Formats: sequence, structure tokens, C-alpha cells
Amino acid sequence: MTRTMLKDEQWHKLRTILRQINVYDKPNLRVTVEAMLYRIRVGCPWRDIPEYFGKWYVIYQQYRYWRITGKWQKLMSIITQDYDSEWLFIDGSVVKAHQHSSGATSHQDEAIGKSVAGNSSKIHLVVDACGNPVHIEVTGGQLHDSQMANVLIKRAIKDDTEAVVADKGYDSQDIRNCIMDYNATVVIPVKSNSKSSNENMDWYLYRCRHLVENAFARLKHFRGIATRYDKLKASYEAAVILACVYIWLPLI
Repeated sequence: MTRTMLKDEQWHKLRTILRQINVYDKPNLRVTVEAMLYRIRVGCPWRDIPEYFGKWYVIYQQYRYWRITGKWQKLMSIITQDYDSEWLFIDGSVVKAHQHSSGATSHQDEAIGKSVAGNSSKIHLVVDACGNPVHIEVTGGQLHDSQMANVLIKRAIKDDTEAVVADKGYDSQDIRNCIMDYNATVVIPVKSNSKSSNENMDWYLYRCRHLVENAFARLKHFRGIATRYDKLKASYEAAVILACVYIWLPLI
């Protein structure tokens, strides 16, 4: 028997949320979700899911159906609805794309691009003041972090957000204006070639930026996240969302 991923208390919480998004509570629902978690934990192909979980193609079809119907996004929005928005931290991390992730029949790039690491994708992440993942975006690995900053900020910022923190890669006036439009403080150091200075920089809060790095480290405990094996962008995004949900479960 393969070890389970969810404790009884965690499954009770998750099942309640799944019912809110109209997921039918089948007798084998827990085993199906466990199989999805197992697959991203070990990074195996769908066909190599242990027989204990049931027929692999039934599990895959369920995963695919939830992706097509937007249930993964609904699950993420419900489970993160009470995040601590006082401070927000944003960053991006490159993920190596395995050779098996290429060749999608859609004939689109599917968020796989060329970077210094070869074929890769990039996870753009927002975490709250407690370091928990709030919103993710997946792009090609060649896309600069700053190009997704405004999208992340607009999706995660709230009226009570006091500061948005990022590294100097996000130092641009457009990003600063986006943050200040929400009356939040900009905690981004200026680049060395900038005419501005760091005179008003909150260095104490900036040192808390390790929270977003820690979140990436936790996500990459899942081998199916640390290396991308999915051909489709939407499938990989769903896997990252599932890992984020797993991180949140003990906290709700």
C-alpha cells in the first residue's frame, strides 16, 4: 500500500471545499485526490501511478475535467480567501522543462521558452505576510519577472495592503505606480545604475522577502513542480495550484 498524502483532518477540510465547487463526493474521491498528489510529489507519468489508486486514465480524466471546468482556480480562490494581505511578496522562479514536456499538439509554446537553462518555464508567485502562496502565474522561462509584476499585484492586492516587497529586478516606474495606485508602500531597492536612491527604503521589511523564497522551496519539494513534465500550460498550472492547496490545508 502506498503511503497516503492527506491526514484525516486535512481530507475533511478539502472534501468540504470540493463540495462547495460542485465536485461530486464519490466513494473513491479521496483516493483520486491522493493519486493526483502522489503524481506531483514523485513526478511520475500518469501511467505509472500505483494500481492501489485505481485506473490511471480515470484519475487523469478527472484531473483534466477539473482543469477544463476551472475547478482548480475556484479551489485556490476559496482556500486562500482569508490570506494576510498586510504585506505581499512577489518573485519568479525558473523551472527546468523535461524533454517529455515538449511536443504538445496545440502547436503553441505552452509557457515553455528558451532561457539560460534551456527549455524552461517560470512560476511567478505572490505570497502573503505569513509566506503562504496567494496567486501563481506560469510563463515561459525567458520572460523577465517584471513583465508579470502588475498582473500579480492586481490579482492579490487589497485595500488593507500596506506594502508590496520585491527585489531590484522589479525596479521600474510602471510597477511602482501600480503599487502606489492602491496606496501601498513600495519596498523595492533601486538598481545600481539608477538616479534614484534607497534613502526611504524599509530594509527590515525587505529582509522578510525570504518568505517568498521559502514558498518556492516548499513548492519544489514536489518533484512534479521542480521539473516540469506536463505538456500543457494549464496542466502544469493545475499541478502548482494543487501543491499550493496542500500547503494551505493545515492552516485553514
